[in-house]
Amino acid sequence: MTVLVLTRPTDATADLVIAELNERSVPVCRLDPRDFPEAMTVAAGIGLHNTLWEGVLRGQHRDVSLGDIRSVYYRRPGTFHLHPDMGEQDAAWALAEAKAGFSGLLYSLPALWVNHPNRNALAAFPPVALAAAARSGLSIPRTLITNDPAEAREFVSALPGQVAAYKALGTAHPGDHGDRPQALWTTQVRPGEIDESVRRTAHQFQEWVDKAYEVRLTAVGPELFAAEIHAGSDASRIDFRADYDSLTYKPCEIPKRIARGVHMLTFTFGLRYAALDFLVNPQGRWYLIDVNPNGQWGFIPDLRAPITRALADLLERAHP
Repeated sequence: MTVLVLTRPTDATADLVIAELNERSVPVCRLDPRDFPEAMTVAAGIGLHNTLWEGVLRGQHRDVSLGDIRSVYYRRPGTFHLHPDMGEQDAAWALAEAKAGFSGLLYSLPALWVNHPNRNALAAFPPVALAAAARSGLSIPRTLITNDPAEAREFVSALPGQVAAYKALGTAHPGDHGDRPQALWTTQVRPGEIDESVRRTAHQFQEWVDKAYEVRLTAVGPELFAAEIHAGSDASRIDFRADYDSLTYKPCEIPKRIARGVHMLTFTFGLRYAALDFLVNPQGRWYLIDVNPNGQWGFIPDLRAPITRALADLLERAHP
């Protein structure tokens, strides 16, 4: 039985898990969906007395039988790469067919997913994640999502210090001229800085939490791992992703109430893995601000090995 890893050719995070599985002599097949259909083929059939799809994925370097896949580690796969000579309409049709055929075959397998992309997609919507977190008993900052500048100014004016955290609802801006997507860091915003351009799309404004530190909490199945993140620069105090070099980390205990809430939250979404970000104020209250169903975890040195082992355990045992 094989662990299928779906990710790009260069993914240091997936490399850690693959190395651990190799150390355990667990068969692993690493493929990138970006290779389909130009450099990867699939042939699978069902019918008569078969109740499951039977066939083979043939990659550039590895093949795997669909029936041998026990679990799938869905990390950071690329998007399907179509033939460059296809016209716009044909390419749109071919992309839809590739998703229905290639992805549909994999989704039909009785395998454990970490995580299933459909579950990732739902949990990645901040409005859905924040509502589920609140129902799970976790504290969240007061939040407004709007495209009305007057509503935004009124909301921010009512907050302590008249300052809010502005956070993108997605993960990245596509960039100019088709360049590589650009990360959008959290910024502080005040009422006078909110102008009519807010009308052009949805925006998220959150209460600014005066934090003592942040916590990255990683859930792998029933196991929880947490570390304090202490900012060492002005930029990282606003958004720690803006200056990783200034950060220091310290593994920490997880309050029982937080652990219960996180378990309920991951159960709600059917997630076997999630990285959650909390702000902890000087009084010790934890505020959930982000749910990352496919977030990074290798950047915290003391938790890298334990999380690697926990993910390998989950993929190896594979109880869907």
